[in-house]
Amino acid sequence: MGVQTLEGVPVAETFQRSAELFQQAKTVIPGGVSANIKYFAPYPIFMERAHGSRIYDVDGHEYIDYLLGYGSLILGHGHPKVISAVIHHLLENGTPVFGAPNVIETEMARKLVQLFPAIEMVRFTNSGLEATLLAIRVAQSFTGKPKIAKFEGHYHGGYNQVLFSVNPDLRLAGDPERPLPVPESRGLFQHDAENTIILPFNQLDACEAILRRHADELAAVILEPVQGGFIPAEPEFIQGLRKLTQELGILLIFDEVKTGFRMTLGGTQSIYGVLPDLTALGKVLGGGFPVGALGGKKEMMEIVSPAGARDVFAVDTSTASTPAKATEKVLFHSGTYNGHPTVLAAGLATIQVLETPGTMEQLFQNTRYLREQLENIYHKNGIPMQTVGMGSIFSLVISEKPIKNYRDLASSDMALRKKLDYELLRLGVYTKPLNRYSMSVVHTKADLDKTLEAHEAAIRRVMRA
Repeated sequence: MGVQTLEGVPVAETFQRSAELFQQAKTVIPGGVSANIKYFAPYPIFMERAHGSRIYDVDGHEYIDYLLGYGSLILGHGHPKVISAVIHHLLENGTPVFGAPNVIETEMARKLVQLFPAIEMVRFTNSGLEATLLAIRVAQSFTGKPKIAKFEGHYHGGYNQVLFSVNPDLRLAGDPERPLPVPESRGLFQHDAENTIILPFNQLDACEAILRRHADELAAVILEPVQGGFIPAEPEFIQGLRKLTQELGILLIFDEVKTGFRMTLGGTQSIYGVLPDLTALGKVLGGGFPVGALGGKKEMMEIVSPAGARDVFAVDTSTASTPAKATEKVLFHSGTYNGHPTVLAAGLATIQVLETPGTMEQLFQNTRYLREQLENIYHKNGIPMQTVGMGSIFSLVISEKPIKNYRDLASSDMALRKKLDYELLRLGVYTKPLNRYSMSVVHTKADLDKTLEAHEAAIRRVMRA
């Protein structure tokens, strides 16, 4: 097969099986992966099993896992409470899914209403992507306006209206205070770009100028309150944004797919004291299973209620005097697996563990310890690295300047960070190169100290090369 390389390092023996499986996968799966984000050059590492804070690849290597399903596994892999809840549901109820309303939907919805200050009602979806998509449709339906505004560097899923300026080439991105919509995929057209306004994160004055210019056509502003899960909004910015959107009649959508349950049990809205109109959730909410949820104000969420109006698949039109117009009263939302009881059982078990006194505090304490020690190690070696993050998520950014938005991040030393990440893979620390670190409640002090030792070794190897 020839010698494979991992960032220029021969790895034919080290990752031989992953290389072979990737070649096989490419014959039946486009690009060898089922999600583009899972790919990295020259081929992704194929995993075989996992337990707790550890994950094991097909070549027999063991890693301390900081990717954790892109943050979804806050209890680590295979937590006994989650496994027990899933097995109990299957044995007790005799099926993974009913295809009909079930009690656990209401239980989880009540829990979210209890935890998140801005949530009064909830609809479940199968992913965070579906949750943000529904949020935008609700906002457009409620306001009667077609356009949305999103922030440069923020990701809300892989569909047309938000797949702009996630990771744009700055040569195409325009003025920092008036960013241009840069498409991130084929299949996007001019009308998509025209309906998506791009905003600069953490720059309130620039945002205000753009929003006032487009207020009459904007249904909503959608944002990650913590960009990428690790660049926090400045309090004055997010408070000012809330005040401005209320003044202009534009809905505010918080995409808390990454941050829900990881900053605090009530999301970043609990920390900032800012109440969005709509909140999208996912990841941790499913305990490792596919899930999403949209929560928000009752008057907005009731738009998706089919009660009293003809729905898309309804046959009986006797409830409406003018059936052809009845569908205008309801925003259609459906999905066979929405409110999946097995998934919600796993999610409720996860929340119950996080609600155990001292659990979140210990998680945050471990995160602070790892961040502080990593910064000490890099500074000792003359590398201007800062950990940027909030709660149980952070990323390593090699830059001396404050990191407030995408353009600040793009100016950091990505090349050095990438070399270190590949070396760390060889040393048993796993996250996708250039990705954030997500902590779990099962990472031990020994895990953290071993991670620190690996970073020391990676720095020595890279700087020597």
